[in-house]
Amino acid sequence: MTQKELQHLYWRAGFGWYPKKHIDFSKNRKQIVDALFEESRSIIPIELDFSYLEGINPIDIKKFPSLEKEIKEKSQKRILELNYAWVKRLIFPKELLRERMTLFWANHFVCRDRNPLHAQQYNNTLRYYALGDFREFVKAISKEAAMLKYLNGKQNRKRKPNENFARELMELFTLGEGHYSEKDIKESARAFTGYNHNFKGEFIFRTLQHDYGFKTFLGKTARFDGDDIIDEILSNKQCAQFICQKVYRYFVNPKPNEVHIEAMADVFFKDYNIEHLMRFVFMSDWFYAEENIGSKIKSPVEFLVGIANTVPVTFERERDLLVIQRVLGQMLLDPPNVAGWKGDKAWIDANTIMVRLKLPSVLLNNALISLKEYGDFNDKFRKEYFKRSKDKLPFKTLPNWNAFLKDFNGIMTEKLSEIIIQGTINKGTEDYLKTLSKASKRDFCVQLMSLPEYQMC
Repeated sequence: MTQKELQHLYWRAGFGWYPKKHIDFSKNRKQIVDALFEESRSIIPIELDFSYLEGINPIDIKKFPSLEKEIKEKSQKRILELNYAWVKRLIFPKELLRERMTLFWANHFVCRDRNPLHAQQYNNTLRYYALGDFREFVKAISKEAAMLKYLNGKQNRKRKPNENFARELMELFTLGEGHYSEKDIKESARAFTGYNHNFKGEFIFRTLQHDYGFKTFLGKTARFDGDDIIDEILSNKQCAQFICQKVYRYFVNPKPNEVHIEAMADVFFKDYNIEHLMRFVFMSDWFYAEENIGSKIKSPVEFLVGIANTVPVTFERERDLLVIQRVLGQMLLDPPNVAGWKGDKAWIDANTIMVRLKLPSVLLNNALISLKEYGDFNDKFRKEYFKRSKDKLPFKTLPNWNAFLKDFNGIMTEKLSEIIIQGTINKGTEDYLKTLSKASKRDFCVQLMSLPEYQMC
């Protein structure tokens, strides 16, 4: 594989390619792809401290207002901690591809829950099945406490079925709009009646609330339950095509190629094995085609994590991570609606592009951009400035430039653009890069990250 292909693979399967980490990699595509999957075999769940819930009875929470207030306050803090933990997991993750896939599935099986225990459980379910059996994945999602609350599964009872989950299951999670009827929604909703959970988030099937009668779904009649409905949906190749189109738009190119998507669907429909599908994508020649490299606008999380992976940066105030996500328009664990973030061009508008172009210098250069024509910053000036102004800076960060210089030690400064920037650099930017000083690898890195082209991967 060429360096360009390696970078493309690692920006799509992860959050960037870094010379020191991959310097010893073989240039054989199969070995590199095999290594990606092998590194993601293990599943390490995110685990926060929920000891404050031990011995708590849900009846007591309703009975004692002071206890309810205490639990609510602690839970609000845990939700923020879960956000921090997830962002930090994405920065240099041990299971790179698994974490990238977890992020992808979070914007497919979209869910929002303010209960941190249930939100963590849901996040770990995404992580567990991220590269596994899609059939079992969908069934597990249908039984998750967070999803049962989010799409009103708990209110779905025999004499009064709720159609919310049944509708989104087909429209957003498996088939896509137009491949089912309103009757299919009503009949499948009956199949999911009786689904519930306990205080800990464990699934409970309430037999007295389940409709055991015959249902007619997608042309077949039987005493379907929820798992049966999912099996029927997956027996339709449209499900494989729908998922593969979303995978293609996310991992390959926002502009779909129907020939390639059909080839992916042929692979996926055989066994609905997510790993087999992703191997097929990463091993295909078309994945590395010129039109796919640098074709995708980075999501806010990809943008932030990509910066932090290139130049390791410590946030002195964890809440700054929330501010950045909010300003850029993607707060993890807080999707805008059940359809999730639209992505692609929707990530960029007049406000967010200005923040994006400025953010690298804010995070890595303490909001200072060199105005000198040549060389590095005046160290004495910097020292005096920060003594006076540190508390006024928008974010408090500690960039580890020594780690960056060590990682990129074998790369000449003028060659940094070939690694930092993905895809084609336009003529105007090329001319601009020629005018920049290459005396400081650090400064040149920040300047590259501040280019419009850095928004692409």
